[in-house]
Parts: sequence; C-alpha cells; structure tokens
Amino acid sequence: LFVDSQIVKWNVEAAIKSFKGDKNAKVVLDRIDVHYQPGHGFTSMGETKESDGRYFISDNKFSKDRFLPVGPLHAETAQLIDISGDKMKLVADHSVYSEPHDSIIVRRDIIKTRQIYNLDDYPHAVKDAKESGVFRNGKKVTVKLTSQAPAFSLREFKVKKGDEVTIILTNLYKVEDLTHAMAIPKYDINFIVNPQQTQSVTFVADKPGVY
Repeated sequence: LFVDSQIVKWNVEAAIKSFKGDKNAKVVLDRIDVHYQPGHGFTSMGETKESDGRYFISDNKFSKDRFLPVGPLHAETAQLIDISGDKMKLVADHSVYSEPHDSIIVRRDIIKTRQIYNLDDYPHAVKDAKESGVFRNGKKVTVKLTSQAPAFSLREFKVKKGDEVTIILTNLYKVEDLTHAMAIPKYDINFIVNPQQTQSVTFVADKPGVY
C-alpha cells in the first residue's frame, strides 16, 4: 500500500468471497508498516518455480529523511520482512540507492561463489613471471605481466607513440581476496584481477609521457 506505507497480507480466497458479497469474509490477515512508500516488492525465490513464501523485500521510495544527505542522490531504504508466520516481522533494514526498482532473493545454498579463479581457464595467462616482457609485431605491442604483491613482474615498460598496446595481467596469488589491479588514469584504464585470474586491456598509446 503505497500511500499507507504498509505491506499487507491478503487472503485471496476470502477476497473472492468478499467480491461476491460475503461480508464476513476476512480479507486482510496482517499489516506491517514500512518506511516509507513501498514502490516494488519481491519474495524469496519468487522469480523461480521454487517460491517459498518465507521472505518479502520492500523497496521503499521516500526514505530520504532516514539517512544523512550524502550527495545529489539521497539514499532510500529496503526492508526485509519475514512473511512465513501469521504475523509478519521486520528482520532487516538497510540503505539502498535512490529509486530502488529490482531485488532478487535466493537461497544461500544455491549461490556458488568463486573465491579463487582457475589459471587454466585463461588461454593467455602469464603463468610465470619469467614469461613477462614486451612483444612487438609492427605497431602492435603485447605486454605480458604478472602481479604478486607488492610488485608487478615488470617495473616498467616502454612503447612508442601510436602503438596499439595490449596489456595482459595475471594475478599469481592463490590466496582468497588478494585482488590486484591496474590503472592508467589518463587512458581511462582501471580494472581488477582476482587471484589466479587473467585480465587484459587494449589501447592506443597516443599521448607521450610517463605513466
């Protein structure tokens, strides 16, 4: 209920009876206040054939007075409600980006996160720091690098103005969460490389200088 700032549990069968004229039908089973104006709502596993009726998330649209104004977009709130029993219960409440429009709730056991990548999944992986180097084919230059904190396998590399440069970077660490990265801000390059992952970027070196 957008204007009332509430989530309401209905009995559909009773609602049909009420529509047909049964004045004793109990249509509304429960109500719970949310803060404020729920715009979109989603149930746990609700976008699958395994909808379980356990949780509901209320993405609220006008919660701006609940949080500090941290920029042009003010944070809204999403509230997680346990709907499994006779009485609904608010179990979590957190800030979200403005105008929250879409949420998905899935069971934890079906999420298989990858903590460490497989080096062999990447055909261009630089598997040893000894494979590092600058490889030229005309104006196309490939730079192969590995990262293992606190350094890259090449302290520096040089290319010529106008070269098309491809940097291939492999993170050799096998430790969860030891993510590395490469950034060349004036070329708008900024990417992460997770443990045992290989990432690459191609750009034209059209600005002389040291980066």
